[in-house]
Amino acid sequence: MTAADDVVDALVRTTFEVARVLTRIGGEHDLSLTQLRVLGILRDRRARVTDLAAYLGLDKSTMSTLIVRAQRRGLLTRGKNPDDGRVVEVYMTPAGLELAKRMEDEVRRALAPRTGPLDQEQLDQLAKLLELVLARP
Repeated sequence: MTAADDVVDALVRTTFEVARVLTRIGGEHDLSLTQLRVLGILRDRRARVTDLAAYLGLDKSTMSTLIVRAQRRGLLTRGKNPDDGRVVEVYMTPAGLELAKRMEDEVRRALAPRTGPLDQEQLDQLAKLLELVLARP
């Protein structure tokens, strides 16, 4: 195995572990992993349905169905873009923001056994390296 193979293996195993934690915590709040991803994306921004669908690799009708479900639960809403009234965007409600924050705290606690042994320098280095990996197309 090459060093590149080792990196890919470590990234895949890390992805599986994070997905396991997210799936469990999302399930505890009656949210699928995809619904959880939508909340994660919208926690600090507004987005068009088509942009969300493209980012998540879903068709627009599937994305719309997910949004309608979240609207029924009071987690998301739709509104006009403040800069262009022709554009409709999806964004979090206060209840959605509160739930996203609570789940973020739960995820942080669930992953603490994995990250806890790392010192601050290692955590900073890991974060920088992951950002570099994510910045690549």
